Amino acid sequence: MSAAARGAAAGGAAAPAGADEGAAQTGTVSALTHEGEGVVHGGKTVFVAGALPGERIRFRRRRRHRAHDEGELLELLEPSPERVAPRCAHFGVCGGCALQHLAPQAQLAAKETELRHALERVARVTPGSWLPALTGPVWGYRRRARLGAKFVRRKDRVVVGFRERAAPYVAQLAACEVLAAPAGKLIAPLAEVLTGLSIREQLPQIEVAVADNATALVLRVLKPPTDADRAALCAFAAAHGVRLYLQPGGTDSVQPLGAPGEALRYGLPRFGLELEFAPTDFIQVNATVNQALVARAAELLELTPDSAVLDLFCGLGNFTLALARSAASAVGVEGAGALIARARANAARNGIGNAQFHCADLAAAPDAALPWRRQPYTHVLLDPPRSGAREVLASVAGLGPRRVLYISCHAGSLARDLGVLVHEHGFTLEAAGVVDMFPHTAHVESLALLTADPRRRARASST
Repeated sequence: MSAAARGAAAGGAAAPAGADEGAAQTGTVSALTHEGEGVVHGGKTVFVAGALPGERIRFRRRRRHRAHDEGELLELLEPSPERVAPRCAHFGVCGGCALQHLAPQAQLAAKETELRHALERVARVTPGSWLPALTGPVWGYRRRARLGAKFVRRKDRVVVGFRERAAPYVAQLAACEVLAAPAGKLIAPLAEVLTGLSIREQLPQIEVAVADNATALVLRVLKPPTDADRAALCAFAAAHGVRLYLQPGGTDSVQPLGAPGEALRYGLPRFGLELEFAPTDFIQVNATVNQALVARAAELLELTPDSAVLDLFCGLGNFTLALARSAASAVGVEGAGALIARARANAARNGIGNAQFHCADLAAAPDAALPWRRQPYTHVLLDPPRSGAREVLASVAGLGPRRVLYISCHAGSLARDLGVLVHEHGFTLEAAGVVDMFPHTAHVESLALLTADPRRRARASST
C-alpha cells in the first residue's frame, strides 16, 4: 500500500490547496487531543489526524500555527494493537466521528484519562472514588443529529451528511453507522429526493430526531416548496415510514408536512415515564445511556421521601420527573420557555404532582428574590451546556444542599466549576466518572458527585 493510501486508510485528511508542505518526518504518538488527533512531540508539537497513542508514524506538517502544527499521516510504521478497521466507508472524510479506528474500550480509556487529567490540572482535585463508566451500544445509537445539505453543481446533485473533518464542506454520505435506525440508512434516498426538488438550492440543513414511536426529519427551507415538491416529499415520507417537517424560520416556525401525528416521545421505563418532545428539542443523544444516566443520578443522590431536589438546566424534565418519584418535591429551572412548557405538560401527563418548573436565565447569577430561589433544597442536580454552570455556583453553595450531582458535556468547564465548588465553597468531590454518550467521537460526557460540609449546610439553612 502506498504511503498516501495508508494515511487515508488510517483516517488522515488530505492537505488543503496551498498548504505549507514540509518534509516527511517520523515520530511516536504520545496522546490524543480533545478532537481525537494524535499528538507528536519533539521540536514543535504536531497534531496528526488518524494517528493513535503508542504508534510510530511517518507524517508531514501541513498547517502551521503558533503553538502547534497540523500534520498529515503518511504511513504507519508501528501500529497500535488497539487500532481497528473503521466500520464506516466515510470515516476520515466525514467529521461526524473521530475515533472509529480505535477499539471501543480504548476510546473509553482515553476519555477517562482526559477527565482524570482535567480534574488534576484544572480543578486540582481527585475524587474519592472513580465510578464505572456508563456505556451502551456503539453503533446505531444517535437519535438526534443535525445534517448539512448542499446542492453541488459539478455533481448535479444534493449531498447530505455531517461536515467534513478537514474542510467546511458537507461530506457526501451514503449511510451513517452511528445514526439510529432507520435514519442511518435514509441518507442516500433523502439526498435523491432532495435533488429532484425545485428548492434544492434553498435547503441547507436537516434535523434528525428518532423517537420511540416515530422518526422525524426537519427540513430547513429558505423558500417555500412547490406543490410538486410537497408531493415528492410526502411520497418519500410514506415510502420510508418517517415524518417530515418544514422549518422556514426559527424553531417556532416548524410545521409538519401534512397532517400532524401524535407527539414524539421517549421512555424512562425504570421510572414509569414517557416524555414528549418536539423534533427540534434538546434530548440526550443516546437513549440507552440516557436511561442508565438517569438511574445513576437517582442512586448517587440517595433521595429520601423528605428530599427537596433542585434541577438546574432541566430541559423538558428528563431528570426532574424521574427524581420526583423518590422525593418530596422537585423543582426544575431552564432558560428556554418552550422546554419549560414541555416539562410541565410531561409532569401532568405522567401524573407527577410534586414537580414544579420555572423559566429563568441561568447564564446570569440568579436573583435571590426569584420564587424558586426562596425554597430550601436538600439536593441539587446541574446539567449545563458546554459553557458550564459558573454563574449559578455561588447560589448553589448558598442553598447548603447535602449532595450536588454535576452532569457535564465538557471536561474543561466541569473541572473549572468543580474547582470553585471545592476550593471556594468547601464541597468534597466524592466520586466522578465518564458517560459514553457519543461512541467513536472525542466528546467526553461525565458526572461528578459532591457533598457539603455539614457545618456549611447548617449555616446556609439558618440564613
